[in-house]
Amino acid sequence: MNYKIFKSENRGGANHGWLNTKHSYSFANYYDPQRIHFGALRVFNDDVITGGMGFGRHPHDNMEIITIPTKGGLKHGDSMGTGSVIEVSDIQVMSAGTGVSHSEMNAYEDLTTSFFQIWIIPNQLNVEPRYQQISMVDFAVENELYQILSPSKDDQGVWIHQNAWMMKGNFTEEKEVNYTIHQPENGIFMMVVEGEIIFEGKTLERRDTIEISNAEFIQFKSLPNTEVLLIEVPMNL
Repeated sequence: MNYKIFKSENRGGANHGWLNTKHSYSFANYYDPQRIHFGALRVFNDDVITGGMGFGRHPHDNMEIITIPTKGGLKHGDSMGTGSVIEVSDIQVMSAGTGVSHSEMNAYEDLTTSFFQIWIIPNQLNVEPRYQQISMVDFAVENELYQILSPSKDDQGVWIHQNAWMMKGNFTEEKEVNYTIHQPENGIFMMVVEGEIIFEGKTLERRDTIEISNAEFIQFKSLPNTEVLLIEVPMNL
């Protein structure tokens, strides 16, 4: 097993006033040749936007784009005719495929909204654009990892055009956690959203991340009041 730990304060990013953003990988004006992507994981942005502000209509193609609000809500609109509000406990995915334009605005005029935007490189190009949004409330469980994204339309959570999985964990108590990797060539990116975990004797705190490769399974200890987000992606593109 190989792994690297990245402290939250070492992320790239910028504060534009209306937008305070942190980048785990090269994005916009942040460029690090050593931090372009982790396998199929191209972007992991941690965004905070002020009331009434947001991202106006802009285009994408051939990318799987996942949005997970952590506070507040986002008003979504796109060229497919979709209009919705994405709340905390929701997960949204767009398969951009042949091309789609969308906007993501703070749904509230007087509240700050924060969210993760994640881009995963697809294994199929030029697919028909699609949109999916679900609530995770019905299948969320405490003190264990639960699946929120997979390659299969029939599995729990949303699905994308890639052999990738995403797990969420909300731990109210100290817990030894095990995760078995679905495909041997895949790697794991994991963020401590809140709280602390201990991995291989090392402590990861709020917004710290770890990249793991060449492993069949991983183990870590979650401390009380901890939330983690785990993404399993192919390493070979």
